[in-house]
Amino acid sequence: MIELHPEFLIKNGEKQFAVLPYEEFLKIKELLEDLEDLRDLRNAKNEEKDCVSVSLEDVKKML
Repeated sequence: MIELHPEFLIKNGEKQFAVLPYEEFLKIKELLEDLEDLRDLRNAKNEEKDCVSVSLEDVKKML
């Protein structure tokens, strides 16, 4: 887990915004992009689960 060091901006006595060091922001952004890629991969695999597949050996024979 990434360790965060936020600074909070307070308005009317309540936290309104969290400011992160730039390197932490970049790490979070990278992790979110990886998570999105994983979700897309899982969705694609799920959509194709009932499709007929052809092995590489069979493709080579067809060519």
